[in-house]
Amino acid sequence: MTQVNDTPLSPGKRRIVILGGGFGGVYTAKYLGHLLKHRTDIEVCLVNRDNYLVFQPMLAEVVSGNIGILDTVSPISRIAPRTRLYVRTVERVDLQAKQVVLAPGIGSCPTILKYDQLVIAWGNVTDFRDSPGLHAHALPFKNLTDALRLKDRVIRVLGEAALEPDADVRRSLLTFVVGGGGFSGVEVCAEMNEFIRETAKKNFGLDPAEIRVVLVHSHDRILNREMPESLALYAQNLMRKRGVEFLLNERIVSATPEFAELGDGTRLRTKTLISSVPASPHPLVATLNLPCEHGRITTDATMRVPGHDNVWSLGDCAAVPMAKGGGSCPPTAQFAVRQAKTCAENVVAAMGGRPLKNFVFTELGKLAALGGRRAVAQLFGKINLHGFLAYVFWRAVYWAKLPGLDRKIRVAGSWLLEMLLPPDVVQTGVDRPSGLLEQYYEPGEFVFRQGEFGDRCYVIASGKAEVLFHEPGTADLSVAMLGEGDCFGATELMQATAYPASVRCAEAMRLLVVQKKEFLPLCEAMPGLQERFSAVNAKLASVGKGPIQPVEVVAAPPNLKSEI
Repeated sequence: MTQVNDTPLSPGKRRIVILGGGFGGVYTAKYLGHLLKHRTDIEVCLVNRDNYLVFQPMLAEVVSGNIGILDTVSPISRIAPRTRLYVRTVERVDLQAKQVVLAPGIGSCPTILKYDQLVIAWGNVTDFRDSPGLHAHALPFKNLTDALRLKDRVIRVLGEAALEPDADVRRSLLTFVVGGGGFSGVEVCAEMNEFIRETAKKNFGLDPAEIRVVLVHSHDRILNREMPESLALYAQNLMRKRGVEFLLNERIVSATPEFAELGDGTRLRTKTLISSVPASPHPLVATLNLPCEHGRITTDATMRVPGHDNVWSLGDCAAVPMAKGGGSCPPTAQFAVRQAKTCAENVVAAMGGRPLKNFVFTELGKLAALGGRRAVAQLFGKINLHGFLAYVFWRAVYWAKLPGLDRKIRVAGSWLLEMLLPPDVVQTGVDRPSGLLEQYYEPGEFVFRQGEFGDRCYVIASGKAEVLFHEPGTADLSVAMLGEGDCFGATELMQATAYPASVRCAEAMRLLVVQKKEFLPLCEAMPGLQERFSAVNAKLASVGKGPIQPVEVVAAPPNLKSEI
């Protein structure tokens, strides 16, 4: 029987469980704390994988160095001090048993949280399911780790480009592709473009003319849903003048280690691909058997889920009806924070048997920063601002909304220093890959070429690869075809030698990649594994020194897959 950590309540005590630590979840917990500050019979719990709230409107400025690494995050315990925080991921929600099963923490036992009222406030997640390779090769931009990883990647490729003698490779390193022309994509593209062009020449001696920053968007203009046409075109023209290229009416359909492929077949050779789309509700929403609208949980105007008196939902994962104009509320922070206040009041009212009230809110405005002290803004749906004035307004509004006086002071200090000092060009190490990696290749792409240094071991999870041998003055010779479960590269990794042949993708292929620092300890602990890899790869090492071996000699032994 599986051991679990149950968390029973004292007799007569009730519990409200909130799932999600975005604006909706954290502010619901905050408002519940205010409403229940004199109540000892109700416990408020919040479950989130991180112990902080990310202030996403300013996240792009972490990439450019305009604000400090931790300036965009605030501890949840400080915002909602009367809430019991569980820094865990949710494994399962049982609506019938009224309990939430949490994944184990440091220990090995899952935790069960029983509840009287459940508030579901999960945010959106980046959804790469319909885009092969994006999961493995595109950088999402949703949280602090994503921002740090992107900044590390930018600094890393600039440093590599400064040392790279091959012009084609250098162009690949200096090409940066952003997928998505909404708020997130535009802001990160603008800030990254400014940081790259300022840093490339000053810190790495690179020619700014070699740099390409490309934004791919599926409509005929950026910010097409977020801003009126005049402001969207202002933003687009301003970014174009600053060197950003636009590929409009296009979308990124797949990605490999070398390319971002568009719907029309165009391949953009790049080592840095950022994707702000597509976004979809949290995957656990689909497991709850609740009414949904385009993947978002359907609620009434009070944010209660129809058919469930004790289940509520708000924020990005909920389809909360608009008070005016029809449709659902947009997934933005200003709506989530206001929904949180109404939801908290309604949860408390429901527990006391009092009437509920409907959520009513009219959007105050929309803001987008464009880097270089420029922005666009629409206020109350009527007033349009752009340029420096909109930028001042953008900073003033979001600075005022930062949770906590300490964060306001930190950000104000960072903005002051940003005007006086150059941005930091320091890597945090977040972008260094570790563990088992996944790579995706399209037909015709090389995994590696003959003569390159062997530093990784590869296992084919799906697809096919062709082994090619090259002799000067002759065409490449096809030696073997590798398929699912076959492995290659282990001998060269263990012996620190060059690959004796090239491996090229023959059929769309997904590889599992083990790096040297993980693979060598594994072989030391499993001598039999090393021998099997050596037997397989010895055949490839002899290519060109005698008769060509049949295909089967390079296939992994039957019981090798289980050992891997």
